[in-house]
Amino acid sequence: MKKFVSLLLSLAMLISLVSFASGEAKEEMTLKVMLPDFYSDSDWVTLEEGNPVLQAIYEATGVKLDITWVPNSGYTEMTSLTLADKKNLPEVMVMQGPLDSITVSSARNGAFWDLTDLIPQYEYLAQGQQSTYDNTAIDGRIYGIYRARAYARAGIYYRNDYAAQAGIEKVPTNVEEFKALCFALASLDNMYAINMCKYVAGTIGITTVMFGAPYVYGVDENGKLYPAFESPYFQEGLDFLRELYSAGGIDPNFMTIESGNWDDAERANPPKALMRLDCLDNGFRYQEWLEQNMGADAENPIVTLLTALPNSEGNIQIWPQNTGASGEVVITTAVSEEKLPKVLKFLDWCNSAEGQTLLNCGLEGVTYWIHSDGYRYTYPEGEKDNTSYATYTNTVQHSLNQLGMNVNGDLTPETAQTILRSWYNNNLVENAKYVISNPCLTLYSETNVLMGSNLNTELEDAEVQYIAGKIDLNGLKAAYQDWYDAGGELMLQEYQEAYDATK
Repeated sequence: MKKFVSLLLSLAMLISLVSFASGEAKEEMTLKVMLPDFYSDSDWVTLEEGNPVLQAIYEATGVKLDITWVPNSGYTEMTSLTLADKKNLPEVMVMQGPLDSITVSSARNGAFWDLTDLIPQYEYLAQGQQSTYDNTAIDGRIYGIYRARAYARAGIYYRNDYAAQAGIEKVPTNVEEFKALCFALASLDNMYAINMCKYVAGTIGITTVMFGAPYVYGVDENGKLYPAFESPYFQEGLDFLRELYSAGGIDPNFMTIESGNWDDAERANPPKALMRLDCLDNGFRYQEWLEQNMGADAENPIVTLLTALPNSEGNIQIWPQNTGASGEVVITTAVSEEKLPKVLKFLDWCNSAEGQTLLNCGLEGVTYWIHSDGYRYTYPEGEKDNTSYATYTNTVQHSLNQLGMNVNGDLTPETAQTILRSWYNNNLVENAKYVISNPCLTLYSETNVLMGSNLNTELEDAEVQYIAGKIDLNGLKAAYQDWYDAGGELMLQEYQEAYDATK
C-alpha cells in the first residue's frame, strides 16, 4: 500500500507535465518496445537508424524508441516466450488479445502495471470510452491502453469487373448469392476467388458468423453455453470453404502466405485473387491503390464492399472483428516506479494529434502530402503513380501504427471522402446493430487462462486441415472431441458457472 500511495503522490506532482509543450525541454528516455510486424520482408532494419519518423518522435518527445519487431504471424507465440523470460521484458508491448489467456495470466502474475487509477490523470488517455476500457479489464482492473477500432468494420470486398466477366453483375443480397459469386469467380482461369493467408481467423469467422453461427460461444434456449463449432451454421460455413477450396477457388498454399504479403495476390496485374473477407477499410484502400497504380476510375469503383448479408433464414449477423479495440498497449513491470509516469506521459502524447499523425501517417512531404483540396494523400499532388511512395506502409513508417491507440478518436489529417470511404463510414453506424458478441468475453475461466490459447490454436489447425481436404468430417469431429478432452469441457463448465452467476 505504501508503494502505491507513494506512486500516486509522485504522479500528482507530475500532473502538470502530462503533455509535451511546444518548446519544452525534453527529458531524454529510451523506451524498449515490442510490436507486431506486418512487413517482415521489407528493408526496415536497414532504415531503422535513419528513419525520419522515429527521429521526429524523438525531437517531439525526447523518447528514443528501441523497437523489437516480431512477424505478426508469430506474434502470439513470441509474446508467450517473451513474458516467460522476466529478465528481458520489453517496457511497452502490444497484447493482441486483449482478453486472451496470455494477457490474463500475465496480468495476474504481475507482469503489467495496473493503470486503473492512473489513466484518468492523463489528458488524452482519460478521453477513452469507459465501456471499451471495461471490455479489456481483468478482474475489474485495467492493465493496458486499448487500441481503438471501428466495431463493425468486418466484411467482404471483391472485384466487380471480374465478377462481370464471370457472368455476375448483380451485387449479392444474401448468403446464397454470395456463394454463387464465389464459385463463379473460381471458374476464371488462373485466379482464385477468396484471397486467404495464414491469418485464417478472419476468413473463418466472417464466413461462419454470416452463415448464422455464434461468435466463439453460443447460448441455447435453456441458457446453456456451447462452443461455436457445435452450431450447424458453423459447419455449413466450413463446408462452403472446403468446397470452394476443392473447386480451385482458394490458393492451396494459403498457409504459407504471411499476413504482410496478403495484398500481393490482389495487387498483381492481372490479380491472382478477387475477393477478401477482412476489414472493409482495406477494401477502399485497395480501390484507391488501383486508381493510383492501375488507372482505375474513381467515379466507378471496380471494388465492391459487401456486408450485412441475410443467411438462409433471413437473419443478419456480422463477425465482431474487435470489441471496439484490437488488443492493447501494456506497460510491463520492467519499467520502474520512477519511470512509469514518463512512459504514461509518452503514451498519452501518442494519442494527441501530433502523436497520432506521426504514428499513423508519418511526416508531411515524406510519407504523406496535403493536396490543394485540403485532404491528406500518400503521394504528391500531380503524381499519377504512387508505387515509389510505397514506403508509407512498408519501410519508412512501416508498422509504427501498431503503437497507435487513438482512444480519443482519429485526430490525423482528414482524407478525401471517396465513394467507398463514404459508404464504409455510413455503414459502420448502420451495421453496428448486427454485430454479435461472445457471451464469455468478460467471464473468467481458470482453464482458459492456463490453456485457452493452445486449445484455440489446435481447433484452428483442424479447421484449416478440413478446409484443405487433409481430414474428413470424422477427423474434424475427432479434433473437436480432443478439444473437449484436453480442457475444453472444463473450460465450458467454468464459463457456465460464471455466466449463471451473472443471471
